[in-house]
Amino acid sequence: MGFLGAGLIANFHALGLFESGEDVAFAGVHDPDHARAEEFAAGWGATAEPSEAAVFDGCDAVYVCTWTSEHERLVAEACRRGLPVFCEKPLAFDGDRAEAMAAAVEAAGVINQVGLVLRSSPAFGYLRHLVADPAAGRVMSVVFRDDQYIPVQGMYASVWRGDKERAGAGTLLEHSIHDVDILEHAIGPVASVSARSANFHGLDGIEDSVATVFDLEGGGVGVHTTIWHDVMERPSLRRVEVFCERRHLVLEGDWDGPLSWTTTGEEAGEQVLAGDALREACRAAGVTTVNPDAAFVQAVAAGRAATPSFRDAVRPHRLVDAIYRSAAGGGSPVRP
Repeated sequence: MGFLGAGLIANFHALGLFESGEDVAFAGVHDPDHARAEEFAAGWGATAEPSEAAVFDGCDAVYVCTWTSEHERLVAEACRRGLPVFCEKPLAFDGDRAEAMAAAVEAAGVINQVGLVLRSSPAFGYLRHLVADPAAGRVMSVVFRDDQYIPVQGMYASVWRGDKERAGAGTLLEHSIHDVDILEHAIGPVASVSARSANFHGLDGIEDSVATVFDLEGGGVGVHTTIWHDVMERPSLRRVEVFCERRHLVLEGDWDGPLSWTTTGEEAGEQVLAGDALREACRAAGVTTVNPDAAFVQAVAAGRAATPSFRDAVRPHRLVDAIYRSAAGGGSPVRP
């Protein structure tokens, strides 16, 4: 497995591969910051390469973990070489470029996967299961908050996220494309959005606060808020509250919970699941939770399609585009 980019997210995927139990070896890694590539190589038994070409030459599949502006070019090279490719989110700056990338990997016939990892979360998987349960009734309201200290600092060390030429935009595109994807995946399709955005850090083109009101196709309404703040003592956190006609759910913690819910007529009252108990409940209910990196390796080894694919990522890009259009228009409703 080759790596292009050797920052925090590359190390996250390297750890996922290491913990997967799959028969995988680390090949070359390249980063414009060669010291960072050397640190990655030392930690995972890879080889720090002087160029992207050297990584492509020496691997069977490749992870693209660079800043966003480089994704399309590097994916195109993977396609030219017929290499399976895992690309971090967001795929591109906008939905049209994401669509073009999905078309490119499909035309080349290469196995492709995108880093929309919340689809593998036990917490969101079981939330989806509980929301879809007929006993819950229809979704009436959703309140989704996502906050993170601005990642140009601290453990993220992603200075490039403050540069619109490399990042494209701020907290909504670079971070909360995860949220709009999992919102539709776990709760239901969005019909229209109305949004406002703000910029407190003064970084050109890098918004750090976006609030979106959305209408669900099923008739429910919701609010999504994403913030890049400066409270570095606070970890990146998500909180989701869903009111259905006969069930109330609260998710704190986007991977292992806790997830709590109360259902009309159930004598047990509020129920809570977290950690191993949540994972066991997922298994019992047939809710699939996987290591995303293991899934990619297995797809490559078997020569079958991976998921979520680049094609799956086009829809959340279209939603993000709609939110930006609405914010630019002073909050006017926009259909994605």
